[in-house]
Parts: sequence; structure tokens; C-alpha cells
Amino acid sequence: MPVKHSLPIAEIQIPAKRKKTLDPAKVAAMAEDILENGQTTPISVRASKTGYVLIEGYHRLEALRALGEKTVVGYEVRARLH
Repeated sequence: MPVKHSLPIAEIQIPAKRKKTLDPAKVAAMAEDILENGQTTPISVRASKTGYVLIEGYHRLEALRALGEKTVVGYEVRARLH
């Protein structure tokens, strides 16, 4: 079972493909929700040589960044070999 970690936002890299999918209106709405309810759903990242790479939760991450947060709750996942 994955364990939640507090991850530094500054160390999370966004893949170039994902950057194109950002919806500023969705980020603003999510930021409002986080202000009212806190971060309810963790993001998912994988480890890289220089920190982490985002797998899931781009809008949540950007909403927290917009709110001035320095950390985000997330799961560190590992690639599975088949």
C-alpha cells in the first residue's frame, strides 16, 4: 500500500506534454476548494535524479503553488516491471 509523503513542490518536474494541458480556470477553482477543505487527494510522482517527476495531479499541484504552498502531499510510485 502506498505511503503518503510531504514533497517539496520546487523539486517536482512537470513533463512537457503535461504542461500543455493546464486549464487556468480549473486551477483557480481547485485553489478555492483547497482553501476551504485542504488537499483531499494526494498527487502521484516518481523519483528522478534531481527530485520527482509528476505522474498525476497537475492541477492540484499548480493550485497549491498558486496558494504559495511549499509542500504537497503525494504518493511516490515506482515503475513496475512486467
